[in-house]
Amino acid sequence: MADYQTIRTAGVGTRTAQIDAGLRAHMNKVYGLMSVGMLLTGAVAWAVAGLSVTGVAVDGAVQIGADRYLTAFGAAIFNTPLKWVIMFAPLIMVFGFGAVLNRLSTAGAQLYFYVYAAVMGLSLSSIFLVFTGESIAQTFLVTAIAFAGLSLYGYTTKKDLSGFGTFLMMGVIGLVVASIVNIFLASSALMFAISAIGVLLFAALTAYDTQNIKNTYLQHAQAGDSEWLGKAAIMGALQLYLDFINLFMFLLQFMGNRE
Repeated sequence: MADYQTIRTAGVGTRTAQIDAGLRAHMNKVYGLMSVGMLLTGAVAWAVAGLSVTGVAVDGAVQIGADRYLTAFGAAIFNTPLKWVIMFAPLIMVFGFGAVLNRLSTAGAQLYFYVYAAVMGLSLSSIFLVFTGESIAQTFLVTAIAFAGLSLYGYTTKKDLSGFGTFLMMGVIGLVVASIVNIFLASSALMFAISAIGVLLFAALTAYDTQNIKNTYLQHAQAGDSEWLGKAAIMGALQLYLDFINLFMFLLQFMGNRE
């Protein structure tokens, strides 16, 4: 009997160790995919901004600052109706991702995520026209530090954060609606309120999503469905990517120095 109990305990311990190792590998994949997405977004935003602005005035050029003019490419994407397509494309794609995820292979879902990150970079390229490069870099660093701390808290805390899910989702919907409305109202007071609420909301979502990714893996780890786990890692990367991007953009409204 003692031998059986020893074997049984050893078996449980081995299984637990395998799940722990699998969880670490899963979270590393989530953060790895997110990091690649962030690099792709930053590279596209920087490249598009570089192609959009010139220091040389030419016929028909649109001046946007001291010795800063929009190129023909920049005018096409920032001064024509195309800007609305670029602005709303990421929102449409992120809703579409949830709809097509089950029909895509793991490789297809990963490619979709990378394409989405590139489109987001195109959409965010305008920040290089509005804010100084130094303030963008400083805000990114602050966001990275805050995100790391919040995500670590979500991963290690014993407190169950699942009860905040509905409240946070309602907050995101309200924030999106308010942001769209303010595009047309252009109210600085409303923009300040949206930014302040946005920072708090996506700070909380960073911790919540990290814990949710962890718990979802633990609930399905024993099934051993590699296809599902691959897609779950991509969806987790997308969730944390969106948390980081939104936290960065809202902080930029407070910390960014305008050109």
